Amino acid sequence: MLTGDEIRDFMEPVPQIWLYREWLEREYNLGFEDYDSLWQWSTTDPEAFWRSIWDYNQIESPTTFTSVVGKEEMPGTSWFEGAQVNYARQVFRHVEPAEAVNQPAIIAENEKGDIRELGWKELRQQTASLALELRRLSVGRGDRVAAYLPNTPEAVISFLACASLGAIWTLCSPDMGTPAVLDRFRQVSPKVLITVDGVYYGGKAMDRSLVVSEMRAALPTVVAHLVIGTGYGGAAVPEAIDFAAIVSRQDNEVDLFEPEWVPFDHPLWILYSSGTTGLPKAIVHGHGGILTSAGAGRLHFDLGASYSPNSFGERFHWYSATGWVMWNQQVCGLLSGTTICLFDGSPSGTKTNPDWGVLWEFAARHRVTWFGGGAAYFISCCKAGISLGDYGDLSRIRALGSTGSPLPPAVQLWGNQQFSAIHQPDIWWCNISGGTDLFAAFLTGNRELPATPGRLQCRHLGAAVEAWNEDGKPVLGEVGELVCTRPIPSMPLYFWGDEDGSRYRESYFSEWPGIWRHGDWLRIDEDGSCTISGRSDATINRHGLRMGTAEIYAAVERLTEVADSLVIDLEDGEGGSKLLMFVVPARDCKLDQALESAMSSAIRSSLSPRFIPDHFISAPGIPRTLSGKKQELPVKRLFQGRPVAKVINPDMIANPEVIDWYLAQSKAWLRHGAFEVPEDMQSMKGVRL
Repeated sequence: MLTGDEIRDFMEPVPQIWLYREWLEREYNLGFEDYDSLWQWSTTDPEAFWRSIWDYNQIESPTTFTSVVGKEEMPGTSWFEGAQVNYARQVFRHVEPAEAVNQPAIIAENEKGDIRELGWKELRQQTASLALELRRLSVGRGDRVAAYLPNTPEAVISFLACASLGAIWTLCSPDMGTPAVLDRFRQVSPKVLITVDGVYYGGKAMDRSLVVSEMRAALPTVVAHLVIGTGYGGAAVPEAIDFAAIVSRQDNEVDLFEPEWVPFDHPLWILYSSGTTGLPKAIVHGHGGILTSAGAGRLHFDLGASYSPNSFGERFHWYSATGWVMWNQQVCGLLSGTTICLFDGSPSGTKTNPDWGVLWEFAARHRVTWFGGGAAYFISCCKAGISLGDYGDLSRIRALGSTGSPLPPAVQLWGNQQFSAIHQPDIWWCNISGGTDLFAAFLTGNRELPATPGRLQCRHLGAAVEAWNEDGKPVLGEVGELVCTRPIPSMPLYFWGDEDGSRYRESYFSEWPGIWRHGDWLRIDEDGSCTISGRSDATINRHGLRMGTAEIYAAVERLTEVADSLVIDLEDGEGGSKLLMFVVPARDCKLDQALESAMSSAIRSSLSPRFIPDHFISAPGIPRTLSGKKQELPVKRLFQGRPVAKVINPDMIANPEVIDWYLAQSKAWLRHGAFEVPEDMQSMKGVRL
C-alpha cells in the first residue's frame, strides 16, 4: 500500500476551493458555474458566506450566536454576536489526527543549519506550560505581552500561550532598531516582555543582552522579563526568567490546561503600520475575525491539513521577519492543520558571500510544498541569475507565493522557466495584495484559474473590492482607487490609544465615508484578474495621464543592467513637474548614456514617452522598509523640503545607510535644481553627477 507521501508524489491534490464549492452544493444546495459567480455571492450575501466559512472550518463555540452580521457599517460592524472562540483552541484541534500519522507542527532551521522539529503534542505542552507561567505572573484577559523575537518556534509558542489566556500579543523583530521597538511597545504598555539575548544573522552573532535590559527599563509597566538564551548574549540579563525552564514543565496541570473561551471580538494581537514617517499605528485584530478570514484565505492559498490524504505532507513556508504581517500569516497555517516551516536568518547569505540559494536549499531539505516570500526576494533571485536546479530536490514545491510589492511579469516567467527546467512545468503562483491593516488579502490567487503573470488572479472571496474613479464610480479595464464597499471580519477592531476612533476613520474612510479606501491603484480586467499599479498617493501624473510607479519599475527593471530603481514626480505648482528616477546599476554596470537610452526605450515601448524621466540619477541603494516596500513618498517629501526627521524613521528602513545620500541630493536639488555629491561622500561608488 502506498504511503501518504507516495500518493502525493503521484497525484495532484484537489484544490481546496473546489472542495469548498462541492461542500456548498452538498450542504447548502448552492451551485456556482464559475469563480465570478461564487465571488459575487460571497460579497452580496455576507451573512450566508461567512456562516459557511464558520461551518466549513468547524470553528467551535460553546455558545450560539444570534447573527452572523449584526450592525453592518464601516467601521464598527458586529460579527457573530454571542459566539465565543479561541485561536489556540482552533489550532490544537489538529493534535490527535496529525500525531496519528506522524506529521509535525513546526520544522525550524536557522542560518547555521541547526534543525528543530516540534510535534503537535509538544507544541501544545509547551504552550500550556508558558500559559500557566503567564497566569502565575497575573497575566489575564486584555493584558499585553510584548515580544522581541526572531522567527523561531519560541515566538509561535509565546503567541499561542497569550492567545490561550485572552492576553493580547504584540511582536517586534530584532532587526528593528531599539527606538522603533519602543515606539511600538510604549504605546500598548505591556505587562510581560519576552526576548532573546542575542541573534545570529548574515553570518554574524549579535549580542542583544544590553539592548533588552535597556528595553525593559524603558517599559515601566513590565512586571516580568522572560529571556531565551541563545549563546550570543554577552552578559546576564538582570532579573530574567529562563524561558527554556518554563516550557519544559510537564505535569498534570499542564496536561489538563485548556485555552479560555473569549468573545468573538476579543483582541488577539496588535500589529503595527510601517511607521516610516511618524508614530506607527497600533492595529488591533480580534480572535474571531482572524479565524474566519484565515478560514476563507486558506481556500485561496490552497492549504490543507498535512494529515489529510488530499494534502498529505503539506509543508508551508513563507519567508518573513517577525515584524512583518506575513509571519502571522505563516503561523495561521497551523489553523489548517498544516506543518509550518520556519527559517531564521538571512535569505541571501552574507555581505561577503552573497547566496540567493539559501532558502531554496532549505525548501529542498524539508520537502516544502508551498514556498512564499516578498516580491523583492524573487526579483533578487532572478537578478542574481541563479539556477534552481543547483539547490537540491525542489520537486515537492507546487505553489509559490508573492506579496509586499507588485511582482513583475518577467520575474514570474523566470520562475516558471526555472521550475520547468526541473520538471515542474505547472508551478502555480499565488500573488496576493492586502495589508497589515486588515490581515487579509483583497486580491489573491486561485489554483483553478488561468495563470496571470504580473497580475493577481482574482478578488478574494468575501472582499467587495472595486476600482473607483475620481467620481466614486466603479470602473473596469482602467486604473482607479482600490476600495472595499462591504466589511470583512478581520478589519481592525480599533487602533490602540485611538479613543474616539478618529485616527482609524481618517486612515481609511475620510475620502468616502463608509467605504474603505486602501490607498492603492487598481485595475480590474474583464477576466477578473487585477493589477496593482502602486500607491495612489505616490502616483505619477504626466500631462493628465496617470501611471502607477509599479508599471514604470516593471519596464526598467527587466533590464539586466538595472538592479533597482525608484521614481518620484516633483510638481512645480504651475501644472508642470520633474520626473526623477534613481537607479542602482547591477554589479559591474554603470549608469551611462547607453543605459539611460535603454531605460527610456523600455518606458517608451511599454508605457508612454510621457513617463520617460527628466533625470536619471545613479544611487547607492533604494530605501526600503523592513518588509521590502520602496519608500517613494518619504524620498519625495525630502525633495519637497520636508525635514528628514519628519519623513523618515531610519529604524524602520532596511538600509538606513543610504538616507544621508538622499538627504544630500535633496538639499542640492532644492538649492540648485541639480544634483551633487557632498565632499564627505565623494567616495561613494555609482554616483553620477
